[in-house]
Amino acid sequence: MDTLIAIGREAWHILVDSSVYMIFGLLVGGLVKVFVRPGFVAQHLGRGRFLSVFKAALLGVPLPLCSCGVMPAAASLRRQGANRGAVTSFLISTPESGVDSIAITYALMDPLMTVARPLAAVSTAFVAGALENLSEREGQAPIKPDLSCPVDGCCDGVDCPPEVHAAHHGFGQKVLAGARYAFGELWAELAGLFLLGVLLAGVITALLPAELLSSYLGGGLASMLIMLAVGIPLYICATSSTPIAAALILKGVSPGAALVFLLAGPATNVASLTMMTGLLGKRATAIYLAAIAVMSVLLGLALDAVYVWLAINPQAVMGQASEIMPQWLRLAGVAALLALSVKPLWLSLRSRLSGAGGRTCADDSCACHGHGHGAAKGLVGIEVHDHAAGGHGHKHN
Repeated sequence: MDTLIAIGREAWHILVDSSVYMIFGLLVGGLVKVFVRPGFVAQHLGRGRFLSVFKAALLGVPLPLCSCGVMPAAASLRRQGANRGAVTSFLISTPESGVDSIAITYALMDPLMTVARPLAAVSTAFVAGALENLSEREGQAPIKPDLSCPVDGCCDGVDCPPEVHAAHHGFGQKVLAGARYAFGELWAELAGLFLLGVLLAGVITALLPAELLSSYLGGGLASMLIMLAVGIPLYICATSSTPIAAALILKGVSPGAALVFLLAGPATNVASLTMMTGLLGKRATAIYLAAIAVMSVLLGLALDAVYVWLAINPQAVMGQASEIMPQWLRLAGVAALLALSVKPLWLSLRSRLSGAGGRTCADDSCACHGHGHGAAKGLVGIEVHDHAAGGHGHKHN
């Protein structure tokens, strides 16, 4: 009983510290979906071996999609003419980062890790995408961007010119649409995974001896390789991996080893790698996996060197940003998150009990959660069904 109380106490502290930042990240993610036109994303990813890859890496950073949720969006971009390197880059930077995960990184870790995480994601994505384009021999198809309305699909962007469509939705309508998406579909996909991550972080903090972790994962190449082996097959999103990584650092794991986990875990898992093989082929998947493995280890070693050079004790600075928020605001954030979680968690439990094939998301959104297929509302405003086995897909306008 004492053990359960200790786990619950540690998990509660982590949830309190991260709640306000989580809400902020969700809201920004919803606004990104509404205010950044999907056609703008698509039209920059078709030409150039390097510039398109760099744009794809940057544009993927703020988008709150997990490694399986990003697959249908990437399939849509590929069918619209995005080159393989840009798609590869997008597939790495998007799940490795996101405004929600960046916000919670600042809350639970420190400013250095908050900056290092998206920079590492962009660097890894660029290297993988550039390598893919350099090895690509076939001609690149021109971009045919989707211009449909990201708010409610009221215009297709072809028969409805932008100046006409601008009068359809006011600023307030767009903000409300973004908030509905953030606290509805987006949180429905993240809620279970995030709360599970908080619980696992509580287990690590309460039970795992610091001496054991620091002796095996305290830094160096062996630590990076161990974390890489743990992270690659694991299904975990960027947001839910953050409290786990923070708990590991507090127990003596080096920041570099934690970064390897934060990069490899969200970007890879067995299901997403299977789908990627169908989408881009075996060669692209091999480049994708090799780039993540090599870059994660190198960047992890570099980050540890930076902490040593700046004489920063990572255990001493972890989670200090959360202290800026008053306690009443943090508790209000916890209450809001838990209230928003009731419906998606209930629907998830009901679907599992009824044997609904593993669909765990509310509002008909979908994350693959270890399955070999996914269906989600893509960035380009169409529903995409992407099947790993055949590498084919169907889209509905």
